[in-house]
Amino acid sequence: MSVFTKVSPHQVSLWLENYAVGELVEMSGIAAGIENTNYFVTTSQGEFVLTLFERLTAAELGFYLNLMAHLAHHGIPCPAPVADRQSALLGALAGKPATLVTRLSGAPISRPTAQNCEAVGAMLAQMHLAGRSYAGTQENPRGANWWRETAPKVTAFLDPSRAALLASELEFQFGQRAESLPRGPIHADLFRDNVLFESAGEAPRLRGVLDFYFAGVDTLLFDVAVTINDWCIDDRGEIDASRAQALLGAYGRRREFSPSEHEAWPAMLRAAALRFWLSRLDDFYCPRPGELTHAHDPEHFRRILELRRTKVCPLR
Repeated sequence: MSVFTKVSPHQVSLWLENYAVGELVEMSGIAAGIENTNYFVTTSQGEFVLTLFERLTAAELGFYLNLMAHLAHHGIPCPAPVADRQSALLGALAGKPATLVTRLSGAPISRPTAQNCEAVGAMLAQMHLAGRSYAGTQENPRGANWWRETAPKVTAFLDPSRAALLASELEFQFGQRAESLPRGPIHADLFRDNVLFESAGEAPRLRGVLDFYFAGVDTLLFDVAVTINDWCIDDRGEIDASRAQALLGAYGRRREFSPSEHEAWPAMLRAAALRFWLSRLDDFYCPRPGELTHAHDPEHFRRILELRRTKVCPLR
């Protein structure tokens, strides 16, 4: 379980007195996630998620919380931050910035179908369209600047072939030009475990999108590539054509891809794979001190990156 900061029911009960959500009934740690401490919190008036931020500062969190509030207001099924009695979306608990958000129904799926991917593609396009009117500005926290800072740290742990792959891909990506690509707020981490589905008869319904704490302003196409690289792959990391077609088709019917996006697509799939290979290398070799933590296998995205370097998947 990824719980870095332990808090007691008594601490949470006192903290909740500043919110109009009733009294604490039950709380439990959430196993998923490697960046923040999360608890399910049930009160006498509803169900919520309490997050204590381990890396992000109070100054940085305004972008994320206001983006979530903006998207929820525009009908995107994401957690809505709960304001306290002073109308603030962010507080402090156990010496860490903390927030309370609404808890959504549904559960992640591990084996998505084309129908699931179609729903995800439609929602992602709607989220990008809703983000056009969001005024917040913050660059992608795991974008090119972070790549430059992180690569030297992890290279020391790599064998010669992996170090050469990383250096080669960084050189390629830094030579790309994305100025003409549409930009806006992106989720940047839309993996299967961050989307909730609920079965309603034979048609699963998308009920929620979670974890916006890697969001930033970047190319919209990067967000699509991140999503494809998780939702539309087989066990080897190859792109499954039927699922990719379902996701891209549903997205494109709501926000049409530009000619420059079609041209940039192969490189963007590589960029999305590189980003997560780097972050998993960083988590694996340079972990933070913490209790009951886990890190994902970096090799998964190393294999995906090598596949994207050799096989072209058209944007259609």
